Amino acid sequence: MAIDVSEIQTIDHDVLVIGAGGAGLRAAIECSALKLGTGVISKSLLGKAHTVMAEGGMAAAMGNVDPRDNWRVHFRDTMRGGKFLNVWRMAELHARQAPDRVRELEAWGAVFDRTRDGLISQRNFGGHRYPRLAHVGDRTGLELIRSLQDHGVHTGIAFHMEVTALELLKDGDRIAGVLAYRRETGRFIVFRCKAVILATGGGGKAWPVTSNSWEYTGDGIAMAYEAGAELMDLEFTQFHPTGMVWPLSVRGILVTEGVRGDGGVLKNNRGERFMFDYISERFAPETADTVEEANRWLEGDKQARRPPELLTRDEVARAITAEVKAGRGSPHGGVFLDIASRRDADFIKRKLPSMYHQFKELAEVDITKEPMEVGPTLHYFMGGIRVDADTQQTTVPGLFACGECAAGLHGANRLGGNSLSDLIVFGKLAGDGAQQYIAGLSATPRAPNEQIERGVRRATEVLHREKGTNPYLLHERLQDTMSKGVGIVRTKGELATAIEELEALKQDAEEMKAPGASQYNPGWHEALSMRSLLVTSEAVTRAALMREESRGAHTRLDFPGESAEWVKYNVIVKRGDGGAMDVEKRLRPEGPADLVAIAHAKIEDLESGNVGGVT
Repeated sequence: MAIDVSEIQTIDHDVLVIGAGGAGLRAAIECSALKLGTGVISKSLLGKAHTVMAEGGMAAAMGNVDPRDNWRVHFRDTMRGGKFLNVWRMAELHARQAPDRVRELEAWGAVFDRTRDGLISQRNFGGHRYPRLAHVGDRTGLELIRSLQDHGVHTGIAFHMEVTALELLKDGDRIAGVLAYRRETGRFIVFRCKAVILATGGGGKAWPVTSNSWEYTGDGIAMAYEAGAELMDLEFTQFHPTGMVWPLSVRGILVTEGVRGDGGVLKNNRGERFMFDYISERFAPETADTVEEANRWLEGDKQARRPPELLTRDEVARAITAEVKAGRGSPHGGVFLDIASRRDADFIKRKLPSMYHQFKELAEVDITKEPMEVGPTLHYFMGGIRVDADTQQTTVPGLFACGECAAGLHGANRLGGNSLSDLIVFGKLAGDGAQQYIAGLSATPRAPNEQIERGVRRATEVLHREKGTNPYLLHERLQDTMSKGVGIVRTKGELATAIEELEALKQDAEEMKAPGASQYNPGWHEALSMRSLLVTSEAVTRAALMREESRGAHTRLDFPGESAEWVKYNVIVKRGDGGAMDVEKRLRPEGPADLVAIAHAKIEDLESGNVGGVT
């Protein structure tokens, strides 16, 4: 089939942002403010980004509710929550800059809940020592997107909606653009640009029960990998402890941690608050505000001010799984989350309006009168594309990444609320990094036409087969493989079996068939998404097999407990010279002495504001 590249629509920008969630919008706003011609493409309509599903709040040490909070405590909480596998510099930048980014949102029109003194209100969340999450009821992600969009549409950004990126184009080793297509018409577009910022989120749709929306198919991770970028920490996939498991109409939908932060408790089928049984002697003193409170937890004191339901997500998810396996679960394979008996109806409707209306309308569950049935749901990728902390540039010149598709900030486990502040902190830094890179170019990169032709042929070959594999059935098989072999707990045997099944799926994917033309063809969209899902799933599985310890969100039954040796290493995934996936155990740089001192400091020393020489 002859392809005339000159007939394909071509659009020029200085920088193209792929993804219109919080990270992508913040990156685009920064690029536009720096006088770069900026374009944004999104798989869905503007405003439909998965960021809107982040409900509880954005973490920033503003000290509005508890003046003892500061960036050092936030940094320390983040490092400890991530089991010290975080990139030190990223955790520092995030903790230092998050308050300014939140105040910037307020200046752009974000309407936050308020304290009695008129300050931005902040709530408790799992793993955070003090109330730290700036919030808008339980609709914080929605308000973040609204504020960024309202500001961004007036800054000269070109938005290309319902457009899917297929491949990154390169001039030698440098980024030169993106091949994409319009989902409605199937028409291809070539975006020529000097830099690309990936803000595409994770790949949760590889699992059958997930809080992620349909867009989360690992596109950015796969495109970066195929372009030669390195991936990191992909074994750490976070299962949020409280996704709805029943009714089926809301299966997988997130129940915000704010429900537990505002008083909700977890109970088994005996009516017991079981989380007290999962507090270890080691973990309680690290998480409780005081030694006295830690002792109250260990003694099972149900009146403790900060309940054990707010332990880190990996701890809570494993506890729920253990209760279900022990036969103490709810009728549909979860546990009960009860706020109805703890708070009055007016409080729940005021503080958690989305939770109340969503489940009342979609599932006829009234959370002011009855408990919810919840269980772990695949929620977030801690790992992703390896980036430089200060610029967010990947190992490919001109390619940047921010938000969930980038690795480094969260280490082995993300604290709730750190995702939204991650988006706005590193979205801005990615924009700054792209501007610095472009300013240093001596000539505009340009991809050869042959690259574009190959990309078009690869995308359309599934339309030209007379028979082949059904992409929807292939997706179901993939989800079954990931659920059985790469779930919340893992073993060598299960992971090895998953890799064998993934290899078979890859072979079958070579013969996918999508009947019909490219216009209005959801089967074609599914087939193209499978390419990204298979790359992402294989990277997660091979990384999980490589890491022989249990740390954070990665639990190996055959290697229980954290290893002092493994904290020294990241698992890096990259494309090998022969096209096969290479996985390596790479030594991590040691943390700067001042940051190490903060991470290991006593809390009372951090409150004084001067630890390790850092002020």
